[in-house]
Amino acid sequence: MHRIESTVVVLGLATLGFLGWQTVNAGTGSAQTTQAAATRSSVSTTTAATKQRASITKKLQTYLDKVTADGDASVSIYSLAANGSTATTADQQVYGAGKINVSSNGTTTAIPASTYKLFIAAYLFHLHQKGEFSWTTANRAGFEQMIVNSSNDFPLSIRAKYGTDSINTFIKNQGWTSPVFVNDEATNTTSQSLCLLLQNLDAGTGAFSNKSDRQYLLSLMKKQIYRSGIPAGVAAVDSGATVADKVGFLDDVNNDASIVTTSDGHRYILVIMTHGHQQTTLDFSRIKDIAEQVQKIMGTGTD
Repeated sequence: MHRIESTVVVLGLATLGFLGWQTVNAGTGSAQTTQAAATRSSVSTTTAATKQRASITKKLQTYLDKVTADGDASVSIYSLAANGSTATTADQQVYGAGKINVSSNGTTTAIPASTYKLFIAAYLFHLHQKGEFSWTTANRAGFEQMIVNSSNDFPLSIRAKYGTDSINTFIKNQGWTSPVFVNDEATNTTSQSLCLLLQNLDAGTGAFSNKSDRQYLLSLMKKQIYRSGIPAGVAAVDSGATVADKVGFLDDVNNDASIVTTSDGHRYILVIMTHGHQQTTLDFSRIKDIAEQVQKIMGTGTD
């Protein structure tokens, strides 16, 4: 009798063990299935993002090559990370930092006009880090006028005090096109060089590593008063976008160097340099048209 009971117990335990094994394996199988599905979804998202990014890049390059074909314009575009925006992970696979990097005539030397003041700003921030420049009331007032109103008095005083050779050497050491100043005049830069400067500004690296200085410059760029170029062009497509930019204008030269943040969280650098075409000083209509078209392509992938 005891032998029969023992056999029953053993069989019962074996049955329970088998059922437990089935349950565990069923759970493992379910987890593996879920993981496999997630992997397939991730691969699918990445593939779709790659295709969309390739399409946007191709359309941008085709458009830029066309609009700069006569040599009277140069354009550089560089996508940035969203940094706490509403952009999704999938969006970042399309538009993330450096994902889109397009230019036309980007290394062609052009007259910077007052966009050179971004190089002055970087130089002063560099001196501030070294303890060789301080923010007095007069310096802040002059700096603000330089960025917001594009006034010349303050940057001319900086060039006179520190020397254009020192400023050119600093610019060269940053890996930007140099010399910017020849015979004390701002005569040389490229859209790619301004784009690189703005990448440093956005990332808070190099001369822009001081967070307070960096935010100060960006805040002034957002309220500079000449907004009929890139800000107007982007707003024509996306009224909720914000643009931090610095313009330049001299005779038939009109330039605009910007960091764009769209209402859906995409961010990118856009630098447009133009001359000729019988345009007059402060005629940013050509820049506006280019910026509008770029935003259409960047925002929707269509032209």
